[in-house]
Amino acid sequence: MHPYRTHTCGELNKSHVDETVRLSGWIHRVRDHGGVLFIDLRDTFGMTQCVVDEDSPLINEIDRWRNESVITLTGKVRNRAEGTQNDKLGTGDIEVYIDTAEMQSAADVIPFQVAEDDGTGEDIRLRYRYLDLRRQNMQRKIRLRNDVIRAMRENMYDKDFQEFQTPILTASSPEGARDYLVPSRLHPGKFYALPQAPQQFKQLLMMSGFDKYFQIAPCFRDEDGRADRLAEFYQLDVEMSFVTQDEVFAAIQPVIENIFEKFSDFTGTKRKVEWLPSLPYKEAMLKYGSDKPDLRNPLEIVDVTDVFARDDVEFKAFKGVIAKGGVVRAIRAPQVSDQPRSFFDKLNSWAQGQGAPGLGYVLFDSGEGKGPIAKFIPDAAQQALRETAGLEDGDAIFFVCNQESPAAKFAGLARDAICDSISAIEGGHPFAREKDVYKFCWIVDFPMYEFDETQQKIDFSHNPFSMPQGGMDDLDNKDPLDIFAFQYDCVCNGFELASGAIRNHKPEIMEKAFGIAGYGKDVLEAEFGGMLNAMRYGAPPHGGLAFGVDRIVMLLADEPNLREVYAFVMNGQYEDQMMQAPSEVGLEQLKELHLKLNMPKPAIKDDAEKKRA
Repeated sequence: MHPYRTHTCGELNKSHVDETVRLSGWIHRVRDHGGVLFIDLRDTFGMTQCVVDEDSPLINEIDRWRNESVITLTGKVRNRAEGTQNDKLGTGDIEVYIDTAEMQSAADVIPFQVAEDDGTGEDIRLRYRYLDLRRQNMQRKIRLRNDVIRAMRENMYDKDFQEFQTPILTASSPEGARDYLVPSRLHPGKFYALPQAPQQFKQLLMMSGFDKYFQIAPCFRDEDGRADRLAEFYQLDVEMSFVTQDEVFAAIQPVIENIFEKFSDFTGTKRKVEWLPSLPYKEAMLKYGSDKPDLRNPLEIVDVTDVFARDDVEFKAFKGVIAKGGVVRAIRAPQVSDQPRSFFDKLNSWAQGQGAPGLGYVLFDSGEGKGPIAKFIPDAAQQALRETAGLEDGDAIFFVCNQESPAAKFAGLARDAICDSISAIEGGHPFAREKDVYKFCWIVDFPMYEFDETQQKIDFSHNPFSMPQGGMDDLDNKDPLDIFAFQYDCVCNGFELASGAIRNHKPEIMEKAFGIAGYGKDVLEAEFGGMLNAMRYGAPPHGGLAFGVDRIVMLLADEPNLREVYAFVMNGQYEDQMMQAPSEVGLEQLKELHLKLNMPKPAIKDDAEKKRA
């Protein structure tokens, strides 16, 4: 007999009755039922109930063993007594009567319960992550992640993509986020950077003639932490040669659909997968106030600036903003006239919590507009509102007024807040947020450039390596802010899952595009010389994208926090409390790396401390 196990803890059933078996695993629970001990023995495959009779010589010893100790048990499989079966367990029809037991590794008193969720905070869970990962729910999510990555690989191989591994130690480049830098011992004063993405390498592979590339790529960005962003993350990175934008979509869309359809019932409810028509960026910002809209929300934003600009409308708060180039955006809330005043007050309080003065509205009932600002809008203007926003009796319309960019952003937030309030109406509502569906959409036609208010200059709005839609002609003859790029994002249920572009493969266009953003040829050669040189030796038209693996798993697991779908992860302050990273290093190691520390002075907290300083 094997020294540790003949079967796993999820394997035994009625066909094994009367067999002598050996199991190894963790003590999940020990229950004393009138002198008879029941041990729930757990491994990654499942759980088996094991029994120690009251007359067994092992009972006193086993009774002292703690939960989470690792043990090996040998005994005979028997049917459970009638009425005691557990249909929630694959092994629920049988139990093992223990003949011998061996302690493999005794556990100390555990800092939190593994057998159940006892509400332990994230810091403690991450400090003892190896215990947290033993929990059934965590095991399921980590297995889901593994299965998703495996499915990605199989799909990409089936489509004749080749898998590559690109360098982790590379050069720093200005790609939109801070680099993690690694000092070079052999080259004093110089640093490597961990890749924010394998952008240049995958393009160089196309220039090397490989045609179809993919990688489950690790990426590193030194950004502030939040629930849907980590310092280290993985993406399904893809690049193809001689393709148009639509051909990139056609190649990758079935891969993503397959994954979401395959794992859409992970939470116990089968969810539909729908792919909606592509949406231009400007239309997305106007209708939804976001370039990653949640399309399960049926509400849309409309522009009603012309209505409030009319001579007969006397609402000065809006007119003053419009006179300075501002806009008025509105969100129709259908069939809410029967809601109490608190429905509207809560939305007004929400807006104030976001830093706005409030959320003005007009409620249309029996042909008449009512509400805080209705008196400023005469009948003719109210009729114009009805026509513009498609209003019917029983509807309300909410307003946002500001300059175009902040108005679009806040209207997008308000659209979701209003939908949340409608979705919370008791008894349901026909315009509630749709459930049990993944709604995908490509956002296309991103502007090539934007005006950076902080730097007071034109800069790239998206990926700097993208091809402008009009090529050199647009770069030469158009206002930079009117130039569109072959750039696209894939969004699902309010999350950006992927970003990509058809790349600029011509060095003269690249030089011109970077010049408009204020990067001279010397900077271009210094930062991207390797890729520029490769272009000069013949580069194919090419394009690609990258899907965030972690966000895909997060959506499938219905988890709002990325840290819940990783095995080992840092906290929100990017500290690994289990491995104690980041950590201080000794002077000798700093000397070897030719580094000296220049630490910031600690903040002075109060007047008394200022005097002492």
